[in-house]
Amino acid sequence: MSGDADTAENHQLINLVVPQGTLPAATAFYGTTLGLTPRTVPVLQTGRLAWFDIGSSGQQVHVSLGRDFDFQDEAMSSGRHPCFRVESLEKLAELQRRVFSHFERGGEGAPVACDVPGGENSGMDDLFGVGF
Repeated sequence: MSGDADTAENHQLINLVVPQGTLPAATAFYGTTLGLTPRTVPVLQTGRLAWFDIGSSGQQVHVSLGRDFDFQDEAMSSGRHPCFRVESLEKLAELQRRVFSHFERGGEGAPVACDVPGGENSGMDDLFGVGF
């Protein structure tokens, strides 16, 4: 492969699983709150997958429905979490405010925990308890 931006070797993927019945909430969180760009999934997988572009980086987040054991005991305490690069401190502060606002107002896809923007940690847990 040549290494051009359009080659498969440059496309990176974050694969996340969510509980059955929560794909609309995941779509609200990753699409609206985090501002990732939704992509069309294959027709036969509609309602079972959600895909998002991470800006123009060639990276994507794929969200799929997990199995019950993915959300029990040790699986929930693994410490695994996605990590995203943000283009500037200003964009990071903007994203933190958007996430915190969604946390405060609640609703579909709201984070279950979130630090006040600008605080020492300024992290959060998404609606499934995955830390960022």
